[in-house]
Amino acid sequence: MPALGMAQETGKLVRWFKGEGDVVTKGEPLMEVETDKATVEVEAPASGILTGLTAAGDDDIAVGRPIALILAAGESMPDPTRTSSAPVKPTSAVAAAASPTAPVQAIGSGRPSASPKARRLAEERGVDLSRVVGSGPGGAILEEDVLQAAAGPATASATEPALWRAMAENVTRSWKEAPHFFVFREVDAGSMVEERRGAREAVTYTDLLLRCVAQALARHPRMNCLAPNVNIGLAVAVPDGLIVPVIHGVDRMPVEEIAARRKEVVERVRAGRLRAADLSGGTFTVSNLGMYDVDLFTAILTEGQAGILAVGRIADRVVAREGSAVVRPTLLLSLSCDHRMVDGARAAEFIKTLVGLLEARSM
Repeated sequence: MPALGMAQETGKLVRWFKGEGDVVTKGEPLMEVETDKATVEVEAPASGILTGLTAAGDDDIAVGRPIALILAAGESMPDPTRTSSAPVKPTSAVAAAASPTAPVQAIGSGRPSASPKARRLAEERGVDLSRVVGSGPGGAILEEDVLQAAAGPATASATEPALWRAMAENVTRSWKEAPHFFVFREVDAGSMVEERRGAREAVTYTDLLLRCVAQALARHPRMNCLAPNVNIGLAVAVPDGLIVPVIHGVDRMPVEEIAARRKEVVERVRAGRLRAADLSGGTFTVSNLGMYDVDLFTAILTEGQAGILAVGRIADRVVAREGSAVVRPTLLLSLSCDHRMVDGARAAEFIKTLVGLLEARSM
């Protein structure tokens, strides 16, 4: 079972796209996995013959447990007497797995099991696990069960979507652990309005913004977590919460390609057909609420990233221009930063570069 997130401990196998004995090609969809964040299509990590399946649809599986083998030509088949309770140990084959995690351990004689993360969370929140009803396989206590118990009956809801609970936990952890500070700027959006008017219909203000953010990140690598590639996460609202898919290599794309990639990944989010790569590798995040007529807001950092840009709407405002009051289309930006990664001066330099790119007559 692959790890599709830093805090993931289990994944639910929704379905296999291939069956026992089928030929698979590296990169083609192999299976569909549901996590607490999204449903993701996992691609085949190698080409060969799929065999040794030890999991079926709706199984909840620990990350790192081998659930199938992909055998190359000449490799032997595994012992057919193995069962799903005895994971196959690959020899030279490739298992659809990622870094292992600690197994679920029993609380005590006659009591339900709990994941290590649920145990840690229970200790932090002062929750007595013996009083928690688990919702996992075999009554196992999961992280969301502990969160619900900690919240109490007045606020917790058994029907609350798992995605929403995961989002709530992630932002709570980020807000507590990361020392946030904020930088605000007003942008003359006249150039963006002119370019959007002359661009293809598929190009949106978000696409123009993503291009300029990527160019600014390339010039300020610390704001990009010193990563070699500029991979921007875009916050997308869904009925059950918020998902942040990642667009990779944005700094190397023309705006038309950015628009196409943004549309493609958002459609996959809406359809619940995300790929593993769509949720990994992000170096910076953009959250745009302009379409909701929001003027200004501050955003909570994505874990492991140095910054997130909160974007409001483009609106006509009265501004000073050469000693006179004029009406110009303006945009308000809020940059949230992790003070452990960047300081105020570097954040100011980054947003100054970004504003210069956004206001340039020739973008």
